[in-house]
Amino acid sequence: MGMPNRNLSAISVSVFFLISLLLLISFFGSTPGPAKSLLSKWKLEFLAPFQPSSSVVTQQRSRLEMVELTLARARASIKEAAKACKNMTSNHQDPDYVPHGPIYRNANAFHRSYLEMEKSFKIYVYEEGEPPIFHSGPCMSIYSSEGRFIEEMEKGKFYRTGDPDEALVYFLPFSIVRMVQYLYVPGAPEFHAIDRTLQDYIDVISHRHSYWNRSLGSDHFMLSCHDWGPYTTANVPVLFNNSIRALCNANTSEGFNPSKDVSLPEINLRSSEFSLGGKPASERKTLAFYAGGIHGHIRHLLVSEWKGKDPEILVYEKAPEGMSYDEMMKESRYCLCPSGYEVASPRVVEAIYSECVPVLISDGYVPPLSDVLNWEAFSVIVPVKEIPNIKRILNGITEEEYLRKQERVKQVQRHFAINGPPQRFDIFHMMVHSIWLRRLNVRILHPLDLN
Repeated sequence: MGMPNRNLSAISVSVFFLISLLLLISFFGSTPGPAKSLLSKWKLEFLAPFQPSSSVVTQQRSRLEMVELTLARARASIKEAAKACKNMTSNHQDPDYVPHGPIYRNANAFHRSYLEMEKSFKIYVYEEGEPPIFHSGPCMSIYSSEGRFIEEMEKGKFYRTGDPDEALVYFLPFSIVRMVQYLYVPGAPEFHAIDRTLQDYIDVISHRHSYWNRSLGSDHFMLSCHDWGPYTTANVPVLFNNSIRALCNANTSEGFNPSKDVSLPEINLRSSEFSLGGKPASERKTLAFYAGGIHGHIRHLLVSEWKGKDPEILVYEKAPEGMSYDEMMKESRYCLCPSGYEVASPRVVEAIYSECVPVLISDGYVPPLSDVLNWEAFSVIVPVKEIPNIKRILNGITEEEYLRKQERVKQVQRHFAINGPPQRFDIFHMMVHSIWLRRLNVRILHPLDLN
């Protein structure tokens, strides 16, 4: 990708700084004479080339007002739906699926929000940048959530608009996985090349377009399923503090902010085909199962505590020869999903696909889609300190309660399913819905409205 020289970036930063200074002054009233004169000189001599005509300003303001009016109406509609729901079933008609049951925090509010999203949500994808670092990602790997989302955005069949003035959010289409692959030097202690690329990209966007500076990036989003997603974005403060970060590693101890950031599911897609289902509950003879490497202290504690200790709690560092990992998940009642070096694990979705009740063992993890889904209804959440008590906790769940959880796991599968092309309510649309909800949390004012 051809980046502008650093002088252009410096000009962009200077312009942004001066505009910010002027806006701050407008908050606090008039300025002393010398300062006012100096600011007037700056405005005339330095900012004049960058100031749009009054007609352009009026048009931009009008379009932004229309965008915010659309969002305000959606907020009011969703709020009303949340109040109207007296039971756990949506009262909205839908030919494909009507959300219902305790797997939702509020089925009616979610359904109304989803319908509002389908009606109004528009995403603008910046065209700057060249593949493979931009506009592409891995679709068959543990990072498939990242790659397939970028791929669908590039196809442009859902939500994408070519008119940035009508967009509600703006997508920064870079892939951290590709940056690690092409820019990172193995053994290097820092991520300098990745950090510089991210910062330069935002400099380009803010220089060429008005939308980043208008909102300080709060209506922009990026997406990453790589372990380094949280770290690399933390090294670009405007991205970390302001933008919507859609991350698989949604760890609150690493700065993940549930009110503005999105938790994504980590899905290890090994082929274009995957199966949903498993043995009936009555034929699941193994109480709990885990097989995986000892990555991080939580897995070390789990293996140390349970490996080879109990015939009902099968814990392995690697599935023994002759044992099928996939089949074990399909015939176990509970699937243990401990965090590794990072909080996310593909086992969570693998358990859901296998109709095995997931047992989340982590600290600081925000489960995916938890703004809509009530994870306590279809999973078991075990604090790390309770690892020695896993068997007691699971045996304390009655058979009736287990059967309810397992049925809910079957119900929630549709929201984690990967389809080509995407289908309503599947994981692609649910990821978009999470971004839609974060945009609803933000109201953007035109600079003239700050006076």
